[in-house]
Amino acid sequence: MSKIQDVTTGFFRIPLPEILTDSTHGIMRDFELVTARIRDTDGAEGVGYTFTVGRNGGAIANIIEREMTQIITGCDADLIEALWHMLWWDMHYGGRGGPTVLALSAIDMALWDLKANKLGQPLWKLLGGFSDRVPCYAGGIDLDLPLPKLLQQTDGNLARGFRAIKMKVGRKRLSEDVERVAAMRKHLGGDIPLMADANMKWTADEAIRAARAFAPFDLTWLEEPISPDDMAGHARVVREGGLPIAAGENLRTVWDFRHLIASGGVTYPEPDVTNCGGITAFMKIAHLAEAFNLPVTSHGAHDVTVHLLAAVPNRSYLEAHGFGLDRYISEPLRIEEGFAIAPSRPGHGIAFDWKGLAAIRA
Repeated sequence: MSKIQDVTTGFFRIPLPEILTDSTHGIMRDFELVTARIRDTDGAEGVGYTFTVGRNGGAIANIIEREMTQIITGCDADLIEALWHMLWWDMHYGGRGGPTVLALSAIDMALWDLKANKLGQPLWKLLGGFSDRVPCYAGGIDLDLPLPKLLQQTDGNLARGFRAIKMKVGRKRLSEDVERVAAMRKHLGGDIPLMADANMKWTADEAIRAARAFAPFDLTWLEEPISPDDMAGHARVVREGGLPIAAGENLRTVWDFRHLIASGGVTYPEPDVTNCGGITAFMKIAHLAEAFNLPVTSHGAHDVTVHLLAAVPNRSYLEAHGFGLDRYISEPLRIEEGFAIAPSRPGHGIAFDWKGLAAIRA
């Protein structure tokens, strides 16, 4: 029986190739990456990670390094469910959410990567194995791009193999959003799926008004129209707005998703494996959505999330996120005619350029 021998924590600030903006987080010049490398007594290693939009990364790294490492060192690395519950309850009083759950997500991901590596299996097969071809969309963080540049960005994404596009909404005037959505739909034609993401910008009443205004443009979904804490408001938006709603990237537990789904407040549950509690929690959320006959989508971390959606029959679209790691990993996500291809390499197959990352250590 192999045991956890050590955990190495990394904390890096990844510069973005261009400044990105959305309606809530404002201007983003970089994002924070926190990694956890778990090595067992057999010498095998698994890697997990999480990210932030620019704050709290130090707290997450500190929790992994000072708290969680102490708790799991010497434990059986195969008992992932037991380790998840031990970390959850040991950290519960001071951290039932926020940086603690992001830290837990990184640890849990590393444990699953370790297990899959030792078994010589790609993660998506270990988790159940449905199909290695996952529908994928390009998620632009492009609220303030002038319309010509927005359309130019879209053409670039189509040329890369994407066959579905998401754009940002939530400008100061709804009329501006409607104009941009209309232009995007005209540019794409009627057959390419189009999503719009408001990043929690509106109240429920404002979101309903916006959803009704967007209705003529055949959106696949309207994403995060209101605060994640307003579950009753989500139910109103679904019921009265007339558009499918994607939500959940800011929910932190499977129980949060249970409440949102049971309230009728979401059409496409949208967990993020780096902040919902890791792979263990993500898979439970995906299966919970299946029990309600709902398609599950994803937020962020596409290089690992492709495995999770490849493992479940109710997957919808994988988000190829604007916070990409392509410059710091050996084999970026492969896109073919609208599908992301889950790697056949053991584990999640993400090989970080640790020397390159060392130069941008936070």
